[in-house]
Amino acid sequence: MEWFTAPDYWLSRLVFQRALAGLYLVAFLTAALQFRALIGQRGMLPVPRFVEQVSFRVAPSVFQLHYSDRFFAGCAWSGVAVSAALAAGLDSLLPLWGAMLLWLVPWALYLSIVNVGQTWYSFGWESLLLEVGFLAAFLGNDDVAPPVVVLFLLWWILFRVEFGAGLIKMRGDACWRKLTCLDHHHETQPMPGPLSWFFHHLPRPLHRVETAANHVTQLVVPVLLFTPQPIATAAASLMIVTQLWLVLSGNFSWLNWITIVLALSAVDFQGTAPSSVPEAPLWYQVVVLAVAALLVGLSYHPVANMISRRQIMNRSFDPLHLVNTYGAFGSVSRVRYEVVIEGTADDVPREDSDWREYEFKGKPGDPRHWPRQFAPYHLRLDWLMWFAALSPAYAGAWFGALVERLLENDRATLKLLRRSPFPPDAPPRYIRARLFRYRYTTWRELRETGACWDRTYVREYLPPTRLAELAQRP
Repeated sequence: MEWFTAPDYWLSRLVFQRALAGLYLVAFLTAALQFRALIGQRGMLPVPRFVEQVSFRVAPSVFQLHYSDRFFAGCAWSGVAVSAALAAGLDSLLPLWGAMLLWLVPWALYLSIVNVGQTWYSFGWESLLLEVGFLAAFLGNDDVAPPVVVLFLLWWILFRVEFGAGLIKMRGDACWRKLTCLDHHHETQPMPGPLSWFFHHLPRPLHRVETAANHVTQLVVPVLLFTPQPIATAAASLMIVTQLWLVLSGNFSWLNWITIVLALSAVDFQGTAPSSVPEAPLWYQVVVLAVAALLVGLSYHPVANMISRRQIMNRSFDPLHLVNTYGAFGSVSRVRYEVVIEGTADDVPREDSDWREYEFKGKPGDPRHWPRQFAPYHLRLDWLMWFAALSPAYAGAWFGALVERLLENDRATLKLLRRSPFPPDAPPRYIRARLFRYRYTTWRELRETGACWDRTYVREYLPPTRLAELAQRP
């Protein structure tokens, strides 16, 4: 069946699979290094408590069958090892069926993590990694040329990512239609990067150009993915350039990078196909076509969502995360708020007590501390702290547990922070949280003070609280 495979995309598949394996590695590394404080047995939202309340059918996961911190760590580090092996090309050394099974291993392991990760794993890029990762298992290896239908489905995911994000913007905040959202977004985004301050201070006319270019890239260019070459390659290349611009402007975990990886699958690298291409075995054709039919059928839900006036963002329509809907920043904050957590060792907490501030790795805190680049690595606590500043309701399930762990000087929790102001053997007696308004300094303020942020006290977020008071809460 000559129509079944696309030999010209041989190198496209190779680049796509190696890059995707690299993103899997980052995702598993993030899980391995952060899970104890977040979802471990003594985590803020423990997995054992979650699986008691949610059935396997709703959230299929190996951790529904057994959980311990050691077992979770073993799964996460196994995911790191398998991802590294795939990035190194182990799948090309296996028979076709073996390569497919090997690609399903990180998908199954990461699915198990996401389905018990609760609010810490509620981001759209988790489902996107799973959807793309599942499909990658059916791209084949050196034993066969890439199947056309699988490539088409990868481009279909890319289309939904970009087009869905474009629609949610046009239907959402009016500033997207007025081309003014980027007057605020670089300052108020969840986790700024080292260049975000400079992006914010670009001339406003350039912000208008940025926004207009975003609309073109998300609402017009995706359609061109399904046109003949070289137009499709040009469209994919434009998407890659746009995503790299976003990489420079902020920390968005691996969202931008996986979009780039998807776009690479649509690039036609001329003259890269081997002179002799093996014919796809019949069993492989049957499996690929059956999977493709399943995914096309499941695509009804994201399509219905995209054309709906009540379009939602980042929703999975099945417990295996096979087909999902995506989108980001349907609304843009005009003002940045941050929750600043402080502790004191004083026996009686007063306003003039020795309050010492906890420093996070990524979220703004000390006005003089310049943001760092972390993406594609994902700082889950820092991201949720951004939501907590928007409304205490977003943090109701875990913020009290965070305060309790800080009052205990919990080692796993302190590892998530850049700096704790208290020595390991002397935890604070009281913790409080205060809400501040943050804004970028001007060029003049930066030269005079060396601070990239200026902050103003807004209100109390959490009154001084000690460990005994938390223990008495229901």
